[in-house]
Amino acid sequence: MGRLTGEEEPPCAPSGAELGELVIVRHHLGKDDELAQHLTHKLNTPLDWPKDGGLNAEHVAKIAAAAACDVSYNQAANGHLVDLFAALPLPGTSEGDEFWDALRRVGGDAALYIDPANAGGPFFNYLINGNEAGIAGRVLDFLGKLDDQQRDAVTEVIGGALDHDTFVAGGRYLGKLWLRDAETSAWHVLLASRRTYETEDQRKRFLEAWSNA
Repeated sequence: MGRLTGEEEPPCAPSGAELGELVIVRHHLGKDDELAQHLTHKLNTPLDWPKDGGLNAEHVAKIAAAAACDVSYNQAANGHLVDLFAALPLPGTSEGDEFWDALRRVGGDAALYIDPANAGGPFFNYLINGNEAGIAGRVLDFLGKLDDQQRDAVTEVIGGALDHDTFVAGGRYLGKLWLRDAETSAWHVLLASRRTYETEDQRKRFLEAWSNA
């Protein structure tokens, strides 16, 4: 890999047109922008630093902005879903066996969608690697098939199993938070997992319709 001499055309973030208007990224960073302020005052890295370099802080900031947009959002939502399950008792432990037995008992057939014997193993490896939707569909199937009584019972079981010393809240409230967060995260995973080439025309029509509204 060659060294930058300062004579090269500086790289820049691709425009929305170049990306087919698929990615929403801020194209210009002003000196009063929050990110610019953070770079300057917290990291001592103004946007034009280094002045004689082909790649400066503004270019890096644009790359970071692109990396943080919806292209990589699927992986972030996947990781959060893993964290939610990691907060539950582990399968194969005495506490975990008791927890999952209780969940199957109160959740009925719906609980089989997230039962470790059915949804564990490689599914979480796929999910961590950001591969497709992973276990997200199973989570939504599980929650969608619970009736109100079952959901209340599942809330109690999950809330009772969470580490209260860590989360500092009542069991039932923790259970509600876990279910709400799991449901939203699973939906985010499924929504973000749609391939950009599969939704390109749809997004173009969306932008055109709203521009002409």
